[in-house]
Amino acid sequence: MASIQIPHGLRPCWFVGAFYGDGRGDQTERFLKEGIWENGYRDKYLDQVRSIAPGDRIAIKATYGSKSGLPFDNPPGKIVSTMKIKAIGMVKKNLGDGRRVIVGWTPIVPAREWYFYIYLKTIWEVWPGNGTLPWAADALIKFAFANEPQDYPRFLRQWGRLGNKPNVQGNTGGNVQGNTGGIDVEDAAYSEEAKSLPYSIGDIIEDGCFLERGRLADILKSLRSKKNLILTGPPGTGKTWLARKLAFALIELKNERLVQAVQFHPNLSYEDFVRGWRPSGDGRLELVDGPFLNLIDAARNDPNSDYVMVIEEINRGNPAQVFGEMLTLLESGKRNRDEALALSYPRSDGERVYVPENLYVIGTMNLADRSLALVDLAFRRRFAFEELEPVFGKVWRDWVSNHCGVDAAFLVEVEQRIGRLNEQIADDRSLGRQFKIGHSFVTPPGASPITAPLAWFRRVVEKEIGPLLDEYWFDSPDRARDAKAKLLDGLESPVAPDPPDGR
Repeated sequence: MASIQIPHGLRPCWFVGAFYGDGRGDQTERFLKEGIWENGYRDKYLDQVRSIAPGDRIAIKATYGSKSGLPFDNPPGKIVSTMKIKAIGMVKKNLGDGRRVIVGWTPIVPAREWYFYIYLKTIWEVWPGNGTLPWAADALIKFAFANEPQDYPRFLRQWGRLGNKPNVQGNTGGNVQGNTGGIDVEDAAYSEEAKSLPYSIGDIIEDGCFLERGRLADILKSLRSKKNLILTGPPGTGKTWLARKLAFALIELKNERLVQAVQFHPNLSYEDFVRGWRPSGDGRLELVDGPFLNLIDAARNDPNSDYVMVIEEINRGNPAQVFGEMLTLLESGKRNRDEALALSYPRSDGERVYVPENLYVIGTMNLADRSLALVDLAFRRRFAFEELEPVFGKVWRDWVSNHCGVDAAFLVEVEQRIGRLNEQIADDRSLGRQFKIGHSFVTPPGASPITAPLAWFRRVVEKEIGPLLDEYWFDSPDRARDAKAKLLDGLESPVAPDPPDGR
C-alpha cells in the first residue's frame, strides 16, 4: 500500500471531492490521468483552493453513510458516517486561479474506508493536532497518508454507543466543535450528517422551480458575494419555497441543521431576535440569546460549514429595530473579528460580537401587502434584492402536466386567463405589477395528482385568487367580481364531468 512521509510543520492536509453534481459525475479517473485536482465550482471555494501550497498532502474522498459490512459491531439500523479514500498525493503547483492544482497522485486500490470523523462538503482542510479532537485529526492524516489502521475502539468510545452521549473533555454536553462540524458527535457518526443529501441547482429545478438554471446560478452568486439576499415579488411567486431551496443549494446539502427559518411579525423585537432579558424559573430575570445570536455562535464554532437563516416576511416587522447593531455587522465587508461590536445587553464587560463569513441571510418580502412598510435605505444597502415574477410558459405547463396529470391544452387556457388578469392588475394605477397573481396559485403542492382539472381550478379561483381580488379592489367589488368570472366563464374540463365531491 502506498504511503507518503508525513513531514513536521504546521501545514494542512486537504481532503477533496471529485464528484461534479451537474451531470458530469465522478472525475477521479480524469484527475489521476491529468495529474490535477480541479474545483468544480466557478464561484465557490476559490480562496481555499488558492491557499493550497506546493508540498501539501491531498486526498480524493467520497462520503456517504454505511449500515452493514462494517469492521466493528454496529447497532442495528444505525447509519455510520463513512469516507472513502480513493487516491492520495502531493501538491506540486498551485495555478492561483482558485480552480486547479497540479498533483502527483497515487491511486488507492482498493479504496480504504474511514468512519465517524468526516466532512461532507467538497473541500476539507485538516490541520495536524488541531480542533477540539486533535487526536482524531492526527489519526485521519496517518490513516490516509501513512497507511495506519483506524483505532475503531477509541472512536466508538468517543462517539458513543446505543444512543449514549460521549463525554468530551473540555466540552460539555458532547457538543464537538471544529472539524467535526460543531454538531453532537453521536449525531455526526450515526444520523444527521449521514442522512444529509447533496443538493444543487439541478435539484431546485427538479423539485419544481420554473426559473432558468442561469438565473438560479446568478441569484446564488449574489448571495455568496453579498452574504444577504431578499426575494421580493407578487403573491404566489414561491418566495418562501425558493428561499429554503436556495439555502440548501448554497450549503450543497439538504441539511435542516444548517438552515434555520424564522418569521418576522409586528410584535417581534430585538430582545426576541438577538438577546434580551427573560423571566427565569426562580422569578428572576436572565439574559437569553435569540435565534440569530444562537446561529452566529453555531457558525463561528463551525467554520467549515455554511449556515443560513431564512427570514420570512422580513418587512412585516421593523428590521432596523429587530436587528439593532447587527444591521451594521451584516455588511459583507464587516464579517470579521476586527469589526466586532458590543451588544445592547452584554453578558460581560468587553464582550464583542461579529457575524462570521459563513453565515448567510435570505429574506422574503411581500410588497403587495398594504399594511407593510418599505425598509429603510440602510437596511436595503446590506442586501442583494432579487425580484421574482409569475413564471408560466412551457416549463410550468410541462411540470404540472407531467407531475399532476393535467391536460396541456387545459393548462394553456388557464395560463392565458391568468395572464389577462395580470395585465389588468399591472395596468391598474392603484395596484401595479407587484400585485400580479403568481404561478404558485395554480401549481398543485407536492405534485398532487389532479383527476378533475376544472373542479381544481374553480376551487383555486373561489378560495384563493377570488378573496385576494376582493382585497385588491375592496372599493370596487364589481371589478373584482367581473375578474373572477372571466377566469371561469366558458372554461371546459378536458376530462369527464366533475364528481359530486369536486375532486
